[in-house]
Amino acid sequence: MRIGVLGAARITHGALIAPASRVSGVSVTAIAAREPGRARAAARRHRIPRVHDTYAHLLADESLDAVYIPLPAALHGYWTRAALSAGKHVLVEKPFTANAAEAEQVAAAAAASGLVVMEAHHTTHHPFTARIAEVITSGILGPIESARATFCVPVRPGRDIRWDFGLGGGGLMDVGCYPIRMLRDIFGADPTVDSARASCRGDIDRLMTAQLTFDGVPATVLSSIWSRRLLSARLELRGAHARMRVRWPYHPQQGARLLIDGPGIRVHEKADRRSSYDYQLEAFRDTVERGGLNMTDANAGTATMRTIDQIYQAAGMRLRVPRDASPTGSRENNAAATGSGDDDA
Repeated sequence: MRIGVLGAARITHGALIAPASRVSGVSVTAIAAREPGRARAAARRHRIPRVHDTYAHLLADESLDAVYIPLPAALHGYWTRAALSAGKHVLVEKPFTANAAEAEQVAAAAAASGLVVMEAHHTTHHPFTARIAEVITSGILGPIESARATFCVPVRPGRDIRWDFGLGGGGLMDVGCYPIRMLRDIFGADPTVDSARASCRGDIDRLMTAQLTFDGVPATVLSSIWSRRLLSARLELRGAHARMRVRWPYHPQQGARLLIDGPGIRVHEKADRRSSYDYQLEAFRDTVERGGLNMTDANAGTATMRTIDQIYQAAGMRLRVPRDASPTGSRENNAAATGSGDDDA
């Protein structure tokens, strides 16, 4: 499977280039960026054989089977639809689109095309996520009484795209999508949004706390890109019989640990250190080549975007707005330098 890359985002190395060197049957063979010089530099750095002058030229490359889209969130929908129109399978970074209405349009286009669209929510593909869900269904914790999922990273306010509303910025969009999707994966249900509270700089939520309910279980989701809690990635579930705490659940390869404790119960497990991005790329390859289950398909991405929209609305904030084409000027140049708003990944 030959993959082309739209944009010279920093995340591309860890999320695609390095995994492609370890996963059989996959090669990254072309790249394009708004600034051709940036694309050429990325091609030299990552040994990508072909550089296209524009995104449109890359999509017209008949040698490519698929494209990876690490552009800012406000551009995901436009270029995913463009890639589908060009007959390409798509691996698109999270968050899936700018908002749920756009996600529904992309899901409809994906269904009509017969092509694979996969949201790059790599955590879902790591077996550690399935292990957490297995603990819940095993009954060792007893009936689940509450859940709390936290993801906080420090992104100093400034020119980073995560502070740009027009490019789909915001803490919930950048890191909040992780705990939302993690809870959905382990409970096997979409939540209702009960309430949300945001601390903002302008239109950007630097800190968001949301109260959700998953199939009767109350859950708190806390995300931030700038708060007193600079760095935190945790999941905690309290059951009638025991409590489960998970350290670094969203990137299990970085030393995730699972601890269960209760009367007469103590379990301590470490996650597989193989990269979640490797598992994701294998899943993308296999779905493209053989069909079958796509755990992070367009419908799943749309469900996450609905929850994100509902949280923003509950917090009294505006929804993000799609862009119909590449922005001009230095803002996208900065986007290419900083990544897709997923720098923690």
